[in-house]
Amino acid sequence: MNFYELSASQLHKMLTGKKCSAVEIAESVFGRIDAVEDRVGSYLCLTRDNALEAARKVDARIAAGEEIHPLAGIPVAIKDNICTKGVTTTCASRMLHNFVPPYNATVMDKLEAAGILMPGKLNMDEFAMGSSCETSYFHPTRNPHDLERVPGGSSGGSAACVAAGEAVLSLGSDTGGSIRQPSSLCGTIGLKPTYGSVSRYGLVAFASSLDQIGPIGRTVEDVATLYGTICGHDRMDATSARREYPNFAAELTGDVSGMRIGIPKEYYGEGVDGEVKEAIHAALKELEGRGAKLVEVSLPSTDYALSAYYIISSAEASSNLARFDGVKYGYRAENFEGLTDLYEKTRSEGFGDEVKRRIMLGTFVLSSGYYDAYYNKAKLFQKACAAEFARAFEVCDVLATPTSPTVAFKLGENFGDPLKMYAADICTIAVNIAGLPAISIPCGPTGSLPIGLQFIGPKFAEDRLFRASRALEEIRGNLCPVASL
Repeated sequence: MNFYELSASQLHKMLTGKKCSAVEIAESVFGRIDAVEDRVGSYLCLTRDNALEAARKVDARIAAGEEIHPLAGIPVAIKDNICTKGVTTTCASRMLHNFVPPYNATVMDKLEAAGILMPGKLNMDEFAMGSSCETSYFHPTRNPHDLERVPGGSSGGSAACVAAGEAVLSLGSDTGGSIRQPSSLCGTIGLKPTYGSVSRYGLVAFASSLDQIGPIGRTVEDVATLYGTICGHDRMDATSARREYPNFAAELTGDVSGMRIGIPKEYYGEGVDGEVKEAIHAALKELEGRGAKLVEVSLPSTDYALSAYYIISSAEASSNLARFDGVKYGYRAENFEGLTDLYEKTRSEGFGDEVKRRIMLGTFVLSSGYYDAYYNKAKLFQKACAAEFARAFEVCDVLATPTSPTVAFKLGENFGDPLKMYAADICTIAVNIAGLPAISIPCGPTGSLPIGLQFIGPKFAEDRLFRASRALEEIRGNLCPVASL
């Protein structure tokens, strides 16, 4: 049996029913990795020995009659900007090619306590800056549904490995759509949680006011289970929300009778492919047939979201990445004369072009004479954007939009045009600006290429997103089969 094709919930039932072992699950996933990884390129490093040791511990607990967590013995791969004690965390950058964290991110402590198996660390756009997983210092990742196309980014490895069956679940990070956009292009389910619901402690910062860790999987139940495991207050994160969270997986239902689904007209205009619109409208009509009510709404600020996002995110990146200077850890230039020359050469050699581009933009908008003209206005827009979403949620329960305006584009197609690459996130960035939760779920293929539908909810309304997504999953059946490679 190919255990890597099964969901986490199916594997949990098999483990507790003693129909398989955690070691067998791990070996199945690593067998799949051995078979396809050289073509997909999802991983930056594998932790086979650690995963098998964790699997043996889970099997011992089951043999002893202990209860196990729903994710115990489940392979969960981790994006390489999430700190893992004793395992390299490179952010897919030359700058951190040799960095081995002495501590875990909070989400890793939670997952290890649950008993997950970590197959390895996943490829990404360098420092999470990109929409195609082509800016990685090490190698690009390919879309398992078409190896000539991109998987999306920056969590391209996180989505591709799940789509390819190289992990059952994964963690990514989302600053402007970096979980949802690759989930859309790879045909997986990806959740960007409410800002503050998942600890950012141990996540290498890109834009601190926008970053959020979240899960990617092949079923809504699995994504709900992983989110429920990693969410919660953390005293190590000053932005972490103090609140109670329900058991999302246990309370999961696909009942959308009476649910008001808002259709923001600005998300269906120029730039969104006709095939994408058609697939989403067809899915929404099916939800309407289940009792949901479709409501047209307007979000005029959408036109300005892309500009505001790149001002805010680049400004915060220029500040966050100032710590990488060749002195404390990471890459250091070999030949330099004096401290200033060390800084200049280390940063010039250690960062890739896209990271340098955003650092320069961020430094400019924060500089004297331009702060008020750019950064301050963008932060004011952030408040206005959140207020606009709040008004929309007075007349609807969730919003439905495309996740990506197009299906996966070809490798190299947009790589030399930053503006085209940035436009790939046009449907997702406003969610991060407003700090809202959103989920991408497949709603139909174009030939062999997936299309993602995005549900957006009010803050801490992930349960609504799961409910709408589960309804679509029930209507369409298995939305996320493992790609045939």
